[in-house]
Amino acid sequence: MAAGGDLPHDLATFVIEQALGLEHGFWGCVAEGATFRSLNRKRTPQGKAVIDRHRAELDRAEALANEIHFGWRRGEPTPVSAELDEMLERWRALPEGESIVLTWSPRRSPRSRWQPRFEGTRASR
Repeated sequence: MAAGGDLPHDLATFVIEQALGLEHGFWGCVAEGATFRSLNRKRTPQGKAVIDRHRAELDRAEALANEIHFGWRRGEPTPVSAELDEMLERWRALPEGESIVLTWSPRRSPRSRWQPRFEGTRASR
């Protein structure tokens, strides 16, 4: 995932949802087995059902993550500015071709065996 000097949207969303403990945002739904086209995983009836079950929470989490992410990018204080600043430093310090791998951890459902991970590789600018 090429990012240049800014955080990729999915990484920022991961940081925001994890820091706020959002159980049914994008990454929390993935932890429960949601299958989104953007993850290059086969869409399944079970994965679609997770999305349908948490649609309202998912939509709220997406709106909140966008509000926080774009506010932070404009230099506004946010509830997770410190976490985003720290991840931006890690991202910028990442050598070209290297990866950051993060494991989802907040309030993980005991039914889920698969832990979603964000894996991003820094590409040249």
